Amino acid sequence: MEHGTIRLEPGTTKNKEGRVVYMTPSLREMIGAQLERDLKRVIPYVFPHRALRGARAGTRIAEFRKVWRSATRRAGLPGLLVHDLRRSAVRNMERKGIARSVAMKLTGHKTESVYRRYAIVSDADLQAATSRLSGSTAANGTLSRHTRPLKRNRGL
Repeated sequence: MEHGTIRLEPGTTKNKEGRVVYMTPSLREMIGAQLERDLKRVIPYVFPHRALRGARAGTRIAEFRKVWRSATRRAGLPGLLVHDLRRSAVRNMERKGIARSVAMKLTGHKTESVYRRYAIVSDADLQAATSRLSGSTAANGTLSRHTRPLKRNRGL
């Protein structure tokens, strides 16, 4: 918490490589509040047992499927998969213009082909791109100073 990082140990990630994840200020605040409210100490696990007392308090939840299913139901998102969050993270980074090499490092993707499977393009993405492109045409329909007309190929 002091450094604003979460350390993923080698062997605990999907690609088996460890890495350091830097928390956003809001994530740091949420995790800090949870630790303060629940166990009043730093827990080295993302999914700890939240009991306030007892032998299991703060220990790692080894199998979190049941806990995940219950949490997503309570959040009004039944059926949400952990991988859905990874896909959302990739899409959000793409939308914010984060360099692909950095995004791949953050998500743990080793190859660009696998990363691209997560970078799903929605209809809203296509509409937003079209809106940005239309910014190159002036309001009166004439070409802006940054746009050159296409040369016609007389051979066609």
